[in-house]
Amino acid sequence: MLLLLCEKISAIFIMALCRQWITDAFHYWDDIRRSKEAPLAGVCQLSGYIYSSTSPKIVRNAFIENLLPVYRQATEEELRLCQGAWKYGSFFTTCLTECRLFLPYATKKFIAAGGQVTRQHVSSFSDVSEQNFDVLFNCTGLGAKELCDDAQLVPMRGQVVKVRAPWVKLAFYGDYDTYILPGFEAVTLGGCRQYDSFNLNVCKYDSMAIKERCYGMLPSLKHAEVVREAVGLRPHRAVVRVESEILRLANGRTQKVVHNYGHGGYGVTTSPGTAKYAVKIARDLLASNSKL
Repeated sequence: MLLLLCEKISAIFIMALCRQWITDAFHYWDDIRRSKEAPLAGVCQLSGYIYSSTSPKIVRNAFIENLLPVYRQATEEELRLCQGAWKYGSFFTTCLTECRLFLPYATKKFIAAGGQVTRQHVSSFSDVSEQNFDVLFNCTGLGAKELCDDAQLVPMRGQVVKVRAPWVKLAFYGDYDTYILPGFEAVTLGGCRQYDSFNLNVCKYDSMAIKERCYGMLPSLKHAEVVREAVGLRPHRAVVRVESEILRLANGRTQKVVHNYGHGGYGVTTSPGTAKYAVKIARDLLASNSKL
């Protein structure tokens, strides 16, 4: 009974943390969107629909329904905007982040603030401990599987098709991980979630399935030029790891580490929030000189 109670308390705590991460992340993106740097950062406002023909739960999201400026039930007329036997739907307005623009922007800001970028292969924390850092932030993504010997971390393979379709102004999500997402440079058609797959090659069968589902929703996409196809491996973990650890290294040193990895397919959605939380952990760790 005590074990079940502890597990329930732990689950409630994790859910509360996730909600806070998503809230902090949204405000971070929205602040950029409202700034004059939004075009450089690749952040803009985007509205869209999420549809389902199977369950009303699919079109609801307790984490963001009261966070986004608009999140409401779709009307009967709106359910017919896309082809398909849609029974349930929601309309929302959120922020879009184009990572191909944001990452160079963020790197430039980091360097301007006095940060330094060093490229180095790291096979263990001992490789960098000689530099006497007060604390290390471990944001190695899928690399943490080997670096931390983390068996809970697995790749979640995704594949998308980028097309040129400037007439698509709204985002559309459907069943079976189907999405049509207009961005700064192209419209992204997706997708798939293949757990524990390290395959970085474009799969023609995945491409065919993605196109079939997306063309089925918006037939006009059949005439869109395919710009490119891309594959990525998301670092998936049942629970995102954001916590501190004091490591005793092979060279006899101790090293304070704050882990921040395992975001899976929600890295853009949550990463500013988990980063804020990781910084708080680091400050508390340094202030208390905790030995854990």
